[in-house]
Amino acid sequence: MEPPELETRGAIRVGPAGWSYEDWRGVVYPDAGSRFDSLAFLARYFDAIEVNTSFYRTPPAGHATSWLRRTSFNQNFRFTIKLFQGFTHQESLPGDSDVRAFHDFLAPIAGAGRLGALLMQFPWSFRATGRARERLSTLFDLFSGYPIVVEVRHGSFQIERFHHFLEEHRVGFVNIDQPVIGDAIPPTSIVTGDPAYVRFHGRNYEKWIEHDEPWQRYDYLYAQEELDPWVGRIRSMARSNDVFAITNNHFRGQAIVNAIDLKRSLDQPVEVPPPLAAYYGPRVLGDPSSFRDSG
Repeated sequence: MEPPELETRGAIRVGPAGWSYEDWRGVVYPDAGSRFDSLAFLARYFDAIEVNTSFYRTPPAGHATSWLRRTSFNQNFRFTIKLFQGFTHQESLPGDSDVRAFHDFLAPIAGAGRLGALLMQFPWSFRATGRARERLSTLFDLFSGYPIVVEVRHGSFQIERFHHFLEEHRVGFVNIDQPVIGDAIPPTSIVTGDPAYVRFHGRNYEKWIEHDEPWQRYDYLYAQEELDPWVGRIRSMARSNDVFAITNNHFRGQAIVNAIDLKRSLDQPVEVPPPLAAYYGPRVLGDPSSFRDSG
């Protein structure tokens, strides 16, 4: 006898991390010219996307305004924005001008009600210490008023005290699927704020630490049986919160394949981009017999 399906009150939005990948041409996107709008294309198939260009530099507000215009046909579409790495990966915090610049960039999206979350992603080297708590508290103050979620990767944060700290600040804990090596955080279903958040990085153990190119870490295609436990976790999170499920295993469009897998498993309407259907065939069209050979 199957367990009863959990009642969900929050919205579940599934989408990829990023949209500007050259290796997606002819795989996810049509092999079109330079004027092809990949962001608008994805907004036809998904209701969320994670912006990762903002991690490397703060974009001008005009970019945010352009993104809103190009996705305006899907008012359910939300952007989750990665905070500039200067705030999370450097010893000292950026100055006031950098804080203002990031606020200016966020303003159009937040003002339009289309900001799903502000993602503060920290590296594995970031550990649960008093200094880390101070850094987080400072960032929460600098960006108060936004829906903040925090990704930490080291197992020292896997303690109730940290989860309560996030709850006190109404900040969401990012649940991650990553290679569990050493003290890395394993898969979790923790909810400390609204929205709840899940990121799928892939399970490429061989290339996670040692790799020639950064993209090799994310060269992984989840099999359906690897995603199935997450479907229950996501439904559980959505009982009282909105949930974002973001696929970051971007190489060769694998993030799009697994985002479609998740949508289908969550009983959401699924439409497959024609190039993806041609490239992956039965695997992306829902043929269960093809899933066992993935990964």
